[in-house]
Parts: sequence; structure tokens; C-alpha cells
Amino acid sequence: MKRLVFLFVLTGFSIFSNAQETTYETQTNLRYYDAAKNTSDSYISERCVLDIYYPKDLEDFATIIWFHGGGLIGGEKFIPEALKGQGVAVVAVNYRLYPKVKAPVYIEDAASAVNWVFKNISSYGGDPSLIFVSGHSAGGYLTSMIGLDKSWLQQYNIDADSIAGLIPFSGHGITHMTVRKEHGIPETIPTIDNLAPLYHVRADAPPLLLITGDRNLELLGRYEENAYFFRMMKLVGHKETVLYELDGYDHSGMAEPAFPLLLKEVKRIIKLHTKQ
Repeated sequence: MKRLVFLFVLTGFSIFSNAQETTYETQTNLRYYDAAKNTSDSYISERCVLDIYYPKDLEDFATIIWFHGGGLIGGEKFIPEALKGQGVAVVAVNYRLYPKVKAPVYIEDAASAVNWVFKNISSYGGDPSLIFVSGHSAGGYLTSMIGLDKSWLQQYNIDADSIAGLIPFSGHGITHMTVRKEHGIPETIPTIDNLAPLYHVRADAPPLLLITGDRNLELLGRYEENAYFFRMMKLVGHKETVLYELDGYDHSGMAEPAFPLLLKEVKRIIKLHTKQ
């Protein structure tokens, strides 16, 4: 069923009332693999870095990890303007790209970056129990993969269920089209294998907020992938999967109006966390 989203302008909105008054600091190009791996491969040194933007005057703040889009073949890390000054930290991640690497290296990099945040965010003042993962398009695919397939974070002794929430923007439910391309499969032929989020649907996953553009304007069948993803999560018993379709927005344009929904979800989960 199609969900209509009425968009609104959030004037002065922030997760915390004093968030706009605090001071924010940014550190750039921090390496998220250990030193030995960073120095052994020049491409790792170049691409496996992240930026962190965080509030200096707040404690126990939430953190949003943001994976950029670009089809796993391009794109660069950035701190989304809509997430600045909101009382949260934002970690923007670069990862290695096709054709220099192939699957599952992209997911390995994403998991390593998430591990870095879990291990280090408390030293910046953040709460490790309030780490959210999000991203657009290919970044949404990486978000869902590391959050649903627990094996990627298990290697770091992190339970994927420790993630406070997963919020993929227009991400794949099936195997990513670039991963299919690696195997000679056309982009119009869907595949669901162990590199598809749909392969790993489970009832005990973190809260999952799926957001897509208009089904008639989206890339290929991206809305329909997410609708099926939504339905399968519900059928396996997951209680906190929500799907939004942003009417009138295409694949690229849907990101900007999706940010208020991301912040609203973060705020909702923070409230639940403080009641415990």
C-alpha cells in the first residue's frame, strides 16, 4: 500500500533543545582499519577513511554513520548539511569502489568503519548504545547489509543488534546491481543471494526505517524492492520496520526530504532509550 508523506520544513529543529547553541568540531580523514592494514595497501590508505562531526559541549549524544551513494563505483564522503547542528555526531565514511575491488569488499569496509565508531565514539563524548547507520542508494545497501547479516560485525565482537537503528535511503533489498554486474547479470534481472539484504531478514534486527522516492520516478524498481523487503520483515516477525515513499521525488532528489524523517526516527529511539 502506498504511503503518502506530507513534507514539512523544520525551522530550527534539533534533537536537543540546546543543540544549536553548542560548538561542533570536525576531524577528517581518520583511518578506520588498523595501522598494519592501512600501510599495506595504498588504496586502503586512500579510501578507508572517515570524517567525524560532533558536539563538543554535549555528553552521551547519539551518532549517525552516513554512507554515501554512487552505485559502489563512485562517490565521496560528506557530512549532510541537514544533519549539522542537531545535537548528534555524524560520521561520514569512504569505502573502496568497483572496479578496483569487488564484492564483498565494500561491505567489509562498511563493517570496519562501524567497528571504529563503536570502539571510539565514547572518547568523543558519544553514547555507544545510540549509534545509527544510514546512507543513500549504495550507502543504503551497505546500511542494510551490515545491520541484517550479523557476520560482518561479529568479526569485531560486535552484535549487529547493538545498532540503535537502520535508516537506508533508497537502498537495495535485492543484491546490489554492481555486484550483479560483477557476475554478468543485467541490472533488470533481480537476484537474491547472501549479498542481498532480503536474504538476511530476521525478527530480531534493529529498528528498520526504509525510505524511497516515488515508485514511478525511482531508479529501476527500487520502491518495489523496498516494499517486498518491508513485507518479508513483517512476515518473519520484525516489529519495527516502517516504509515511506516520498511522492514526487526521484532517486537522487529523495535524500533531502528524507533527512527530517531520519532525525525524527533518531529522536524517537533516543526517547525510548531514556525511558529504559
